[in-house]
Amino acid sequence: MATPGRLTTADYLSGAEELRRQELIWGYVRSPPSPRYGHQSIVTRTVVLLDQHVRAHNLGGVCVSPIDVVLDARKALVVQPDVIYVSKANAGIIRAQVWGAPDLVVEVESLATRLRDRKVKFRWYRKYGVREYWLIDPRQRSITVVQLDGARVRRRLCQGEQPVRSEVLTSFDVTAAAFFA
Repeated sequence: MATPGRLTTADYLSGAEELRRQELIWGYVRSPPSPRYGHQSIVTRTVVLLDQHVRAHNLGGVCVSPIDVVLDARKALVVQPDVIYVSKANAGIIRAQVWGAPDLVVEVESLATRLRDRKVKFRWYRKYGVREYWLIDPRQRSITVVQLDGARVRRRLCQGEQPVRSEVLTSFDVTAAAFFA
């Protein structure tokens, strides 16, 4: 049973569908303002690039926020990453929401979200089993690809004509600049 002001995962998920982004963080709903146009433009481009690749190779599915990703139902931790990819092998986590860690999570940073994306969400994604995390920085026009292999974390910065290489999407070969076109 939820205490006043606090929700369980079931309480949160039984609410009305929202097109506005919301997350359930340890039982409390967080409703940030809508992202700005530049942010959403990069999110859209990312979805197009990833979706084209995933469909062409029949690898799984790509989805854009708002989509609830239940990382920890018991602790009421539900996030809405900007973009997710779930492999065919991991497709069992997809129901009305995503119940578990996507294979790849992408967050487009803004001044307001940079610290949260790089610290807080990074720790959650690592703890709950996301295999790869991309942080897109519009100001630097860069993409940091982070492999989250258990205790070992590897980061690679991609800019300009450097290819964005993924260990999750092994044949993905698109330059960093293409995400900002």
